Amino acid sequence: MSYKMKEYVEKVKEAAEFLKGKVNIEPEIAIVLGSGLQGIADSLTDSKSIGYNEIPNFPVSTAPGHKGELIFGKMKNKNVMLMNGRFHYYEGYTMKEVTFPTRVMQELGIKTFIVTNAAGGMNPNFEKGKPCLITDQINFMGDNPLLGENNEEWGPRFPDMSEVYSKRLIDLAIKSAKKIGEPIFTGVYLGISGPTFETPAELRMMRNFGADLVGMSTVPEVIVARHAGMEILGFSAITDMAIAEGLEEVTAEDVISVANRTGEKIASIIMELIDDI
Repeated sequence: MSYKMKEYVEKVKEAAEFLKGKVNIEPEIAIVLGSGLQGIADSLTDSKSIGYNEIPNFPVSTAPGHKGELIFGKMKNKNVMLMNGRFHYYEGYTMKEVTFPTRVMQELGIKTFIVTNAAGGMNPNFEKGKPCLITDQINFMGDNPLLGENNEEWGPRFPDMSEVYSKRLIDLAIKSAKKIGEPIFTGVYLGISGPTFETPAELRMMRNFGADLVGMSTVPEVIVARHAGMEILGFSAITDMAIAEGLEEVTAEDVISVANRTGEKIASIIMELIDDI
């Protein structure tokens, strides 16, 4: 193992060991909280919060609306770890930094990875303000977190991507949404680097690729979680209709406002299905 890779692995392990010394549970499920999912954090019992600035080697989030803490606790009878605030490629982090928390999760023994995000809806059948289950993804970020030397301890050189998002978990989530009467879409998520929103020409191209959703996160973390052998479930909050024809101007404030409302619906679905995972 090269010095550079060895140093990265050691930093991940140091962060994981620090967390093991701070919490008395072994989390099995990790949930990356997007905007509006504070209800999940509020639902935990025996919870303990640790700021990113306290954790050795951990990056610090600069994105609007991202708090920057890990929360450990129980949701119903499951030991969970919540990531309240993520890191984005557009913030200037490397892919290795963006996915550093996912590697820490792997070292902590996480088996199930639930990721949430805010996304533009490119499918004309979608509706703004509704949740969508991610069935597959397209990496259009121009980079990959697995580039460079592979650490065989973490996963194979060429990980299989034939079922990135677990069909089992998708089925459970659809059943849970029906049970609580919450309409939900399904679709393919395309990840771009950002920080610019998309041009009409780019949206037409992405739609022709077969994408239903577009956003600036999720893809790197999910690639690493898949490499690590985790079972993955993904949700998008459809915050705006990103359709080339009649495209309206969108701001970060608009996105956060709609994401907060839609996130509450996603939180309800996750809390309903958590027992069945």
